[in-house]
Amino acid sequence: MKTELRVALGGRLYGVERPWGALPSTPGRITDLAVDRDGLVHVLLRRDSAVDPDGPCVVTLAADGRFLRSWGEALCLDAHKIATMPVGGLAIVDRDAHRILFCDDEGRVQKQIGESHRPGQPFNHPSDIAFAPDGGFYVADGYGNGHIHRFDASGSLIASWGSLGTAPGAFLTPHGICVLSDGRVIVADRENSRVQSFSAEGACLAVWDAFLRPQDVIADAEDRIHVCDSIPTLSLLSPDGALLGRCRPVLNGAHGLWLGAAGDIFLAETNPNRITRLFPVAI
Repeated sequence: MKTELRVALGGRLYGVERPWGALPSTPGRITDLAVDRDGLVHVLLRRDSAVDPDGPCVVTLAADGRFLRSWGEALCLDAHKIATMPVGGLAIVDRDAHRILFCDDEGRVQKQIGESHRPGQPFNHPSDIAFAPDGGFYVADGYGNGHIHRFDASGSLIASWGSLGTAPGAFLTPHGICVLSDGRVIVADRENSRVQSFSAEGACLAVWDAFLRPQDVIADAEDRIHVCDSIPTLSLLSPDGALLGRCRPVLNGAHGLWLGAAGDIFLAETNPNRITRLFPVAI
């Protein structure tokens, strides 16, 4: 008989469903996911383009986990993170091609930021992207630069900040990023095993260090911050960083996470290769 798992987070009880979703067999492995305004779950797959056979970059699932379609066979060299855009569509971080691709829901590229295969123009192995309330966005330029780049809604670069290091405001792989409703920017500084909070202009406001290699951060409608790390735990923080709850919903850790409209929490696991869904249950 299958045992139902339960975890608690921030005063709420969740059931744990793993694996979730009818994912087809592909050469790619799950690296991230994003839920759009229609409840569709877009699962990002990455593969080693030097040795792996061709396969889709994105698998789209219905809200109940049914397979709908897959696409993007020639889209990315090294798909790393994915995010929904405020105006609809998806932004995909193509890490080792040093670019961000902005696609419609069918996978057609509408825009690109960063020059393909040209590190430093401006990205050097970027890791994640997050959108601000004003339509602008921030890119965590995680593996080569140790920077955060701020862009306006048109895609023009406004400012960059950060450096490689361990001091407050510096990074050892800014790996995940999200933006709160007041414009504060939250960064999972993975190899420093901490999460940092910044103003919209890049001033370091706080450093929270009760994590082991945090992989991703995302905020809910109340600006509560969810952090998945490599302990593995899922932590819930207040907007000011106070710990509201902690649980262990996955086996070895999640590389990405996203929130569903019905209170679900989706976690993208790489080992084992699967999606885990947390769903609210009555206490």
